[in-house]
Amino acid sequence: MVKELEQDNLQDVVNTNDTVVVQYSATWCGNCRIMKPKFKKLASEHENATFVMVDSEKFPESRKMATVDNLPTFAVFKDGKFVNQVQTNKFDVLKDLVNPVL
Repeated sequence: MVKELEQDNLQDVVNTNDTVVVQYSATWCGNCRIMKPKFKKLASEHENATFVMVDSEKFPESRKMATVDNLPTFAVFKDGKFVNQVQTNKFDVLKDLVNPVL
């Protein structure tokens, strides 16, 4: 299951979950819309992690937790700390980011 962030509180989510995978996106981003079902598919395969969608325009503090300078950006946090990120519209690249920590 993927949670959609409803307030600028990603830090709280990261602090209260062991592994968090984030998709940073924006409503206008076509590649973000393309990747969203793929991100949800990945979430359904890894129920031991928390998957979160963050609107990078609405939530600037959450965006600062990773270097988001292109969309979509995907980031992984483990034990409250930033691990890695990738900016991609390719599912295989996303899986390569997520699989080592899950």
